[in-house]
Amino acid sequence: MKITVLGLVTGAGFGAVTSLANALSSPYSTLGAPLAGTLWASIAKVLSLLVGLGWAWAALAVVVGRLAGAWARGAMTAALALMAATGAYYPMDALLRDEPLTWYWPEMLKWWAASVLFGSVLGVVGAAIERPGVTGLLAGLTVPVGGAAQMIALPPRPGLTFTQETVLAEVLIWTALVVGAGWTVHRFWVSKPVKHSPASSRRRSPSP
Repeated sequence: MKITVLGLVTGAGFGAVTSLANALSSPYSTLGAPLAGTLWASIAKVLSLLVGLGWAWAALAVVVGRLAGAWARGAMTAALALMAATGAYYPMDALLRDEPLTWYWPEMLKWWAASVLFGSVLGVVGAAIERPGVTGLLAGLTVPVGGAAQMIALPPRPGLTFTQETVLAEVLIWTALVVGAGWTVHRFWVSKPVKHSPASSRRRSPSP
């Protein structure tokens, strides 16, 4: 029960923070306009780029699934976390943009369905991270590899346009992905059982 509540709270907080970061980073929003050109706008832009990517939402589901432990509980908790994130993101958008929430219902329903489908799978992946052997290795590499694929195919910048914010965001993202992959591979190698050769396991006969 506690992990389920934690997943719901974490998901709702993640969705609300993502919406708020988007609003603060946009010079066209009510909250972002007064910050345009300031350090705070740059910080909000970097945060928006970090949490607004698909792999970050996938990572949320994996982390919650890992905290849940068991596969079934991980699947359920991760799906609920993503549903809570969606349920917080769109109402926050409607509030910050002063728009009717009914405008967002089609998008919410679509992403709620995706949360159940993909969140369940990602929750199982997260719960499998602590498994020994190849299972844990592949589960642990899911987010780093998926994140790297998205960064290559859909980097958080339009075309070849570079800004300080996008460069910093990409450096932070790639650093996190490399560290995550490195930690996963290291844990896999150190957890492998040490194999002794038959010769080294023989008892040496005592000297006369």
